[in-house]
Amino acid sequence: MDMPAPEPLRRNSTAGSDALFARALKVMPGGSTRAASFFDPHPPYAAGGAGARITDVDGNVYLDFSNNFFSQIHGHAHPEIVAAIIGQVKSGTSFPLPTETEVLLAEEICGRSPALEAIRFANSGTEGVMAAIKAARAFTGRPAIAKIEGAYHGSYDHVEISLDGAPANWGTAGAPARIAYARGTPDAVVADTVVVPFDDAEACRRILEANADRLAAVLLDVQPSRVGMIPASQAFVDTLRTVTRELGILLIVDEVVTYRLSYGGAHPLWDLQPDLVALGKVIGGGMPIGAVAGRRDVMSVFDSRGRKPDVAQGGTFTANPLTMIAGLTALRLLDRAAIARINALGDRLRAGIAAQAAACGVPVQVTGLGSFFRIHLTDAPITGYRSAFPSDETKRRVATLHRTLLDQGFLVTPNVSGTLSTPMTDADIDAFIQAIGQILPTL
Repeated sequence: MDMPAPEPLRRNSTAGSDALFARALKVMPGGSTRAASFFDPHPPYAAGGAGARITDVDGNVYLDFSNNFFSQIHGHAHPEIVAAIIGQVKSGTSFPLPTETEVLLAEEICGRSPALEAIRFANSGTEGVMAAIKAARAFTGRPAIAKIEGAYHGSYDHVEISLDGAPANWGTAGAPARIAYARGTPDAVVADTVVVPFDDAEACRRILEANADRLAAVLLDVQPSRVGMIPASQAFVDTLRTVTRELGILLIVDEVVTYRLSYGGAHPLWDLQPDLVALGKVIGGGMPIGAVAGRRDVMSVFDSRGRKPDVAQGGTFTANPLTMIAGLTALRLLDRAAIARINALGDRLRAGIAAQAAACGVPVQVTGLGSFFRIHLTDAPITGYRSAFPSDETKRRVATLHRTLLDQGFLVTPNVSGTLSTPMTDADIDAFIQAIGQILPTL
């Protein structure tokens, strides 16, 4: 029996956000600068944040599970991070010279995993991935890369291939088609990007062997959000590592999102020794950042001492001291106890939503490890991009769930995924679970 939708609990007005969006339409294409954060009719406009909550320009308060797309692991305006940034501002915001803070942050990150022998900073996760790919090409002398179907690795032509395939064009499961994402993508970019299915070890081996002489690297996210936010099996990861070593292909692990899974990042959880790791998000303490780290011999392609480097990498604001001190402070706060606590909260959230769904008889499953979650409005097994691909009806229901959660004061990403932040409490998680339980029967 249909039930009425729950009444909005906190979102009482949108007038201020409506007015700002009308102004934005006059000066920005579509009224937005960030495609990933846009949803119809438009998102609310943030006025400020504190801890696990955001307040919008209309005074509505949201418990923030988006965390600026998984980057704000300590929530908003953490006092120690704020104090560190203010202290640095008084001394300068950026210089044409290196600073001690970049050495300190590099030491902090490399000290957390023996696989990260050296590191270079960038200004976004996209840049970190780009630098890793350029390093792999320089080191191997090969032009092409391989990536998993549906996986997101930033806004870079090669890694956008096969980002949004659909049944009409995605080819066979064992040999996914190479599909350009942005209109105008050069044919050469498509040709130099090989696509492999997620968690199919034998198909992956076959495709890599067929393209081995051209492949510089395989790009792997061990829990790709757009592929369903499901963890890769140990067998798949082991096969990738074995095959890439056999064929002289570098293995790049994209931990821009998943670095928060453990103290040393995501790769230790799979006992994985990557050649390179792309980083971003939580290592910047809420400031723009990216990085590439890994084997010292591979990273030497960036070395410019006394010669032209094999790969020139940098930028005006790379390793700026504001980002470096924010990231250093954030990582020092993100000790093993903090990670264990938010991972336990993630377990509580996933189990609680599953229990609510079972109680009301709505087919739902919740994927994700540690402090991650994604809600799927189906009980069919989620094994990869194709099984996670929603029908038009499922898209409608997901959009309704997202919108209703927003009306009740909970901010998740448009595909109803999210992460936990250290300011969150058991009570916050339980309130979210309760709201999900109220909404599911109405979808």
